[in-house]
Formats: sequence, C-alpha cells, structure tokens
Amino acid sequence: MAARRTAATAAAGSGEDTRSVELDELMPWSVRPLRTGRSWVSGPDPAALRARWERLAAAEGAEQERLFRPSRSRTPHTPVAALPGRSTGTGRFAREPGACPDPVRIAHGPFDEQWLLPDHRLIDAARPELWRVGDERQLFAVEHGYVPQAAAGPALSVTHLLPDGHSPAGRPGRIRPLYRRPGATDPNLAPGLLDVVRTRLGPQEAGPESVLAWILAAALPSPSGCRVPLPADAEVWAAGVELGRELVRLRLRGARGGERPRLPGGRRPYVRAALPARPTGIVYDAEAEALVIGGGRIAPVPAGAWEFTVSGVRVLELWFDRRAAAAVGAVPEGVEADGLEAVGARGWTPEWTSELLELITVLALLDGLRPRQEALRARLERAPLISRDELRAAGVLPVPASVRRPASVLGHQEEGPEGQFALL
Repeated sequence: MAARRTAATAAAGSGEDTRSVELDELMPWSVRPLRTGRSWVSGPDPAALRARWERLAAAEGAEQERLFRPSRSRTPHTPVAALPGRSTGTGRFAREPGACPDPVRIAHGPFDEQWLLPDHRLIDAARPELWRVGDERQLFAVEHGYVPQAAAGPALSVTHLLPDGHSPAGRPGRIRPLYRRPGATDPNLAPGLLDVVRTRLGPQEAGPESVLAWILAAALPSPSGCRVPLPADAEVWAAGVELGRELVRLRLRGARGGERPRLPGGRRPYVRAALPARPTGIVYDAEAEALVIGGGRIAPVPAGAWEFTVSGVRVLELWFDRRAAAAVGAVPEGVEADGLEAVGARGWTPEWTSELLELITVLALLDGLRPRQEALRARLERAPLISRDELRAAGVLPVPASVRRPASVLGHQEEGPEGQFALL
C-alpha cells in the first residue's frame, strides 16, 4: 500500500496521478457556469421575480436603464436569440418587454434550489447549450470548485434541474450533462469507456447512469479538478454504484418518480415554534439538536446536518442567509438600495420553511452515508484499478477533441434576434 501511495505521489508531482482519472477525461463535454450579469434575475421567491419584471417593464428611459443594470453583454436595447425551448421576446426589451415569463426552478450551487427569469435579454451568458439538452431524463454533474484546506465535503453534485454552476467558495466548477442530446441519447462519456467497464466489470452495471453514480460516490477534489479512480474489481464497483445511486436519489429529492427523503424510524424535523416573518440570524443548539431562528425553533436537527459543508462553507447557514436577506429586501454590497434586488420582499414564506425541513433531512441522510463513502475509499486504496495505460490501449484516452464540443441538435427552429429564425 505504501508503495502505491509513493508511486501515486510521485506521478502527481510529475503532472499525472496513476491512481485516478480526471473527471474531464471521463465526461469530456463541460459547460461553464451561467453568468447572469445582474443578481435581480434570480432568487428564492418567484413572486419577487415577477414584481421585479413588472417594475422594470413599467419604467422608461434612464430609469429603466438604471434598474436594468447594463453590462457589456446586455442592456435594455440588446436584441438576442430566445433561450431554447422558451418563447420569450427576442426584440429590444426597452421597446417591447412582453409578458413576464414564468420563473423556472434552477439549482443555485449545491443544495439550494432557487428561481430564474428565463429571458435571454436579461442574462449575460445563459449557456443555451444546456437548455437544449435539458429534459425530463437529463442529469447534470456540477463540480464544486477546489478550495485548499477546506473541510471535508462532496467534490461534486448531481441535479435534474438546470444548474447555474454557482460555487459557495473558491473557483466555480464546470457543468457536465450526462447526455449530449435530449432523450437520454449520446452519453457524455469518453468514447469506449463503457466497453472497457463492461469488459472488466460486467454488463449489468455499465450504463451511463451507473458510471455517473460511481463518479458521485468516488470522486475526489484536486487543484486540477475532480479525479476519479476506476476499480478493476467488480465487487468494489458494485458497492460504489449502489452507494452512488443512493446519493443521486437523495439529491433529486423525490424528482423523477422517486421517494422523497425521510429519516429512518419516524424521526423527522418539525417546527416547534413559528419562525419570525423577518429573521435576522440562525443558531444551532447542539444539546437540544435544534435550530433557533429568532423566536422560532426547528427540531430535531442532527449535528451532521448542521455541520455539513461544501467547499468549506456550512450549507444550512448559507441557505438561511440568502433567504433572510430576501425576506427584508437586503441588496448585495455595492448595489443601489432602491434597485430591483430590493423589490418583492414579503417576509419569510411558508414554502421556505418546507424547503428548510427537507434540506435538513437530505443533509442528515447524506451525512449518514459518509461511513460507507469512507469505507469505499479505503477499499480503493487496496483494490486493483483500471490504469491509464489500459485506457490508452483501449483508445479511451486521449479523448477526441470532437466530444468536448456540444453535439449538433437538429430538427427544430430557434427564434433569433428580432424574431428571425435559424435551423440548428
């Protein structure tokens, strides 16, 4: 074992880790995070987004320009193509804003589900290639970004929602769809990878979603991006895939016909005292296993849920802080207090309370799976691995440049700037 670690360390120092493969090599097509350019286009409350739209659409001239917060990519006078699958306006917003589009649910970084106004005229870089492949069968793997000396936490997330790729801290990670085309076709996996896995590990556990499950269970963060060891032992592979499927199930929170997460034994968090309309802080009472939010109280909250971190940031605290700010209309530093960010504050909503209870449950269950994940990593230290040399010999590595680009999505029209149409 010591010899293996020494060899791996030496290889890492020379630029190659022989004990693992870069996620970028296993899932070669990736997309950069969304760049909204203005914070008011997204948030935890869809009603607030509609109110912001109405105020912006009603404003004129210099006032509309100020509220819009122009950037080099977007102003109220910028004509753009429609987002794929969306029928929003493509003409200049200042001339014809149109009706407010229905806000869409997005994954705002790990473990936070928020809302976005899906109008391309308002978003600097919406990543249309993600919208083209997002459907009821798509899954997205999102790297969290590497933070040196951060507390232990997952290296990436999996979501069925359109992810914005936001990272709580550090460098934002890449977004990797599991499929390159709609309808769960053309897996975003290195060509030949599935054949190698099926040959070495058996056909029953070698579909695209099994590979994604393994990646979620086994991936480790590194300065160069997530790294994934590939076992040559069928039992280790099966254990990792089983664990990964459970991790995916918890992260989907009942979507795709799955069961909503529940703590075992009927133990579940309840609101013991009503949360205030405009809470200002959150404290964890470890002795009582309770979250104290002003005069409100939620219990039981396992310590593992409270201490759960991503990139060194405590998930529950960050989730609460975003909504506490939205409840009072607080705006980011450097933004006008009367800008659109402050529009729509209506206090703490019942929906947020329900989401908080579910998030506590998810984090507690994920924390309960950590011993299995640590045991898997310990087995990988001793288990034989599929080597990079084997992947090269099979033609899996190096990955062709063509699979790092989006696939062609043909057969439909998308509305371009000022209502023009182009066939993709």
